[in-house]
Amino acid sequence: MFFRSLFHDGGDAPGRYPKSQIEAAIERAVDGTDSRLRLLSGYRKRLLEPVVTALDHAVALVDELPEPLIAARERYHEEPKLSAVFASAEFMLEQFGRDRVLRNFLAGPGRYATQVTTLLRAERIEKHVLGRDLVDGQMRRDVPQVAVNFAGHHLVDPSADELETRRLLKQRAFDQVVTLALARIASAQVERVDLARQRDLLRRKLDALERGDLSFQPPQAGFHDRRSLVAELERITHQLHRLGTEDKVLQVHLEMVAEVLMDAGRQLWSRDISLHLDAMNIERHPRDPSGHRIILRELHTAQGRPAILLLLKLTPSDLPPPEDFLTAAERYLR
Repeated sequence: MFFRSLFHDGGDAPGRYPKSQIEAAIERAVDGTDSRLRLLSGYRKRLLEPVVTALDHAVALVDELPEPLIAARERYHEEPKLSAVFASAEFMLEQFGRDRVLRNFLAGPGRYATQVTTLLRAERIEKHVLGRDLVDGQMRRDVPQVAVNFAGHHLVDPSADELETRRLLKQRAFDQVVTLALARIASAQVERVDLARQRDLLRRKLDALERGDLSFQPPQAGFHDRRSLVAELERITHQLHRLGTEDKVLQVHLEMVAEVLMDAGRQLWSRDISLHLDAMNIERHPRDPSGHRIILRELHTAQGRPAILLLLKLTPSDLPPPEDFLTAAERYLR
């Protein structure tokens, strides 16, 4: 795991990474996108600055996470973030107990851990509802309200040590940017195949038109003459050239990877969001005394939905017995 040595002993100052570890990060980016890039001479040189930029961004993204919250039953009502994200203390602990990543950690490397640091991811869902509320001193029904719920709770990178969890999260952030570069390549490949199909079809139509072939089929919409057909063929050919011809496709892929890594800050970012919620998770005006202001960190990517991030510390002994969450098959295997 190159990040364990890369960010060990304070080696995470922006831009200051051992040469061997930068090379390892470059190879990780290549493995995660298109391993054929190694056929290109100079691929390491081209990816050097983008990889360092992405590493710096991954470090900053994780270092900006607030200190872990103590996720314990007795702290549930004292911590507005926990009471907003989880319906109850019991629900919170049940979610932790059911989480497969945490269960696997506690059954393996964390078997003797007395405390675990981990990251919670959850999706924030806002729903417009009608409810009862006090309006101008009178209780009214069917008052428009916004209810905030959180779903899809799952834990990421549990560890017995907070620094280790943060190192794992930095690796995850870097890998997420690499995954977005892979998505860019995959999208280009799909587009290239579709454009090549359209190009071949237009070429056949142009050949038939120039040969004077006759057909009872009506002309294709938008292509009533040779000029419009040639113009479309040229447009598609230009797009294909931009995406890379067969002999240039690896160079284009290399540029795509470099561009996404260099643009890591706009591919993966986080921001604080401020919510004013009452005990029922209904949004309230900031001056409404029934609401409490909470600030949550929200992660965004160039693709996919945003997610709430909460760094947590929990005690394994507080969790329900593992047997409570075993499936019938797991009980049989035991």
